[in-house]
Amino acid sequence: MHEKTTAPPTRSVQLHPDDPDNKPGKKRSSTRPIGILLLFAVLAGGFFVWRSTHKPQTTAAAGRGRGDRNGDLNARVPVAVTAAQRRDLPVYLDGLGSVEAFNTVTVKSRVDGQMMEVRFKEGQEVHQGDLLAIIDPRPFEVALAQAQANHAKDQAQLADAKLIAQRDGQLLKDGIIPQQQYDTQVALTNQLQAAVAADQAQIDSAKLNIDYAHITAPIDGRVGLRLVDPGNIVHASDQNGLLVITQMQPIAAIFTLPEDNLAAVNNRMRSGATLQVLALSRDNGTEITSGTLLTIDNQIDQTTGTFRLKAVFDNKDRALWPNQYVNARLLIDTKKNATIIPAAAIQRGDQGTFVYRVKSDNSVEVVPVTVGITEGTLSSIDSGLSPNDLVVTDGQDRLRAGVRVDPRPDTRPNGTANSPTNAQNLSPARGRQFQPPPGSQSFAGPGSQGNQPSGSSDNSPGSRSGNRNRRNPQQ
Repeated sequence: MHEKTTAPPTRSVQLHPDDPDNKPGKKRSSTRPIGILLLFAVLAGGFFVWRSTHKPQTTAAAGRGRGDRNGDLNARVPVAVTAAQRRDLPVYLDGLGSVEAFNTVTVKSRVDGQMMEVRFKEGQEVHQGDLLAIIDPRPFEVALAQAQANHAKDQAQLADAKLIAQRDGQLLKDGIIPQQQYDTQVALTNQLQAAVAADQAQIDSAKLNIDYAHITAPIDGRVGLRLVDPGNIVHASDQNGLLVITQMQPIAAIFTLPEDNLAAVNNRMRSGATLQVLALSRDNGTEITSGTLLTIDNQIDQTTGTFRLKAVFDNKDRALWPNQYVNARLLIDTKKNATIIPAAAIQRGDQGTFVYRVKSDNSVEVVPVTVGITEGTLSSIDSGLSPNDLVVTDGQDRLRAGVRVDPRPDTRPNGTANSPTNAQNLSPARGRQFQPPPGSQSFAGPGSQGNQPSGSSDNSPGSRSGNRNRRNPQQ
């Protein structure tokens, strides 16, 4: 009898319809709580790191706030300042040019012969008439002796012919000889006189060739490199010559200017004024020497739209050399009694040009100005500033109207150009004086009577810095 095994009945579990596990394909995950805990741990660690990093700065800021009643609002901004001064401002016209010798001579032989002696050294300073070289003079001395001999022979014949003509003249009066014989003797006398004159010319020619064989300096100047060595045969037809002499004192410079400046330069020259010309190095950093304008060329170059000018320099120290490139600065005018400040102090914004002026309480104000002429690193101010007003020349990007500053004298080259006085008493605050480093210079002029700027009101509050055109972060 077969026994029948019965399987236990399967228990079915009924899930609620809203149970999130009652979804197709959804499986329960045991790692979900662990991921949530890790996320909270990462967030907590990041907050702790951020808190640790910013805590010292926050503490420092709080300390500054306790030390200063107004906190960062009254923090002084360090700036460089310069006092405006009243003085003359020269106006220059700049052109590019090259140096040319006032006179250049290529010395050549005027006779043919062998070079016997060279009596100069390369680079030597010579004067007019100095003996430079000797060409073999013996052929010309022989020619001179031959001419002198012919001259003596013809002179003897001439003397005899004159005596015969004198006797024939007496015989003609007595009727002893005919007129034709006397005329023939007179013609012979005249012929011999011409021969004597020709002999004298031959003598002078031989002497001249001997002089040409002794080569002398035609001008004062400096000898260049030797072109012919002793022992060589030289000819009058040689192209290279024997040496080159360049006149170094005085020396000239040719430079060009735009044709728009021709009227101004021409009017100044026609008025009889002596115009000064400065020769500067190629980088405009060094003044080599100064001279005067000599003349203007008689035409304008149509290809470049420029005209040429010639200046002359004494060049006593040999600072200029022929074919040297220089920057020429022609002093065309001088603006008298102008208010001068460094060009770095001028800012440009939406309202035009302005400067930051330091008041007596060490705060700055925005002052609109009218700029006249800018020459190099200096600018003249037609209106807006007075002499001795302190203007900011560096650090303007952190300023706005009313900001308190810590002014210091500007000792940079562009802030002290053409200023021989010492940088002192530039602080507008009472009872304070700047003590500049040894050897520093200030832009302040010698006629300064004090540096208290006028306390005019702020004309453009909240204006922007002209260099970067952005507002200060404090605004």
